[in-house]
Amino acid sequence: MDAARSLKQNGVKRHRLSTRIWHWSNAVFATILLMSGLMIFNAHPQLYWGAYGSREDYAWLQIDDTRTTGFVRIGNARVETTGVLGLSLDADDKLRRVAFPGWATIPTHYDLAAARRWHFAFAWLFAFGLTAFMLVSLFNGHIRKDLHVRQREWSLSALWSDIKNHARLRFGDAHGASNYNIIQKLSYIGVIFLLLPMLILTGITMSPAMNAAWPWLLDIFGGRQSARSLHFIAAALLSIFVGVHLVMVLLSRPINGVRSMITGWHMPSPKSDSAESMS
Repeated sequence: MDAARSLKQNGVKRHRLSTRIWHWSNAVFATILLMSGLMIFNAHPQLYWGAYGSREDYAWLQIDDTRTTGFVRIGNARVETTGVLGLSLDADDKLRRVAFPGWATIPTHYDLAAARRWHFAFAWLFAFGLTAFMLVSLFNGHIRKDLHVRQREWSLSALWSDIKNHARLRFGDAHGASNYNIIQKLSYIGVIFLLLPMLILTGITMSPAMNAAWPWLLDIFGGRQSARSLHFIAAALLSIFVGVHLVMVLLSRPINGVRSMITGWHMPSPKSDSAESMS
């Protein structure tokens, strides 16, 4: 009780309830979507541009094997990935000739039908969750107060100063703990309003049923295979964002950062150069 009282007396309100719920639900949804998506990719481990694509067509990305080695090919560049991608061993030391190993997929064994059920079920939860978060953030002022990039923040000097602070692991201070810095704002805006909608819309574009209802999506993304490629790229970018996010949390004050995302309250450091989590 004393710790909770101290937190509310000395802490700074950092995250709204809607943000915290969306953050933790997305941690679950995105993980399941990624792992089930990798299993779906295993069914045809090649990506194309345009409306059509088959094994005989040129793929701009291929994760496959030569029966003796696994490899990843992007354009004309090819890298051997035996043991990880293309060709690996399962938990029973049996050879698996699939793009992604079982520990990275849902289900862990090859089952395209089950992977699609997992993926589609959580894709709708993911899409509805994003829509609800956007609407709530619009009405409670989160977008206007926390994500709006103000005129003074657009200056190159302000951006360069923030980049230098990040390089020095100075992500915030005791007086600005409740505010996002410019790098955080641009990152979150890019993810929430560009990357996540891209994932959802390209996923819808790959559905024949949705093509019948919204055929204009195929025109926007240049065909089903282009939508599949963009979907894969967006998922890769989101994975990179999450990886950087976790690194920044670990490099800063991880206990304080995780606590603020659970309770909403952040405890500022008495030092002016204290590290601030990107949560």
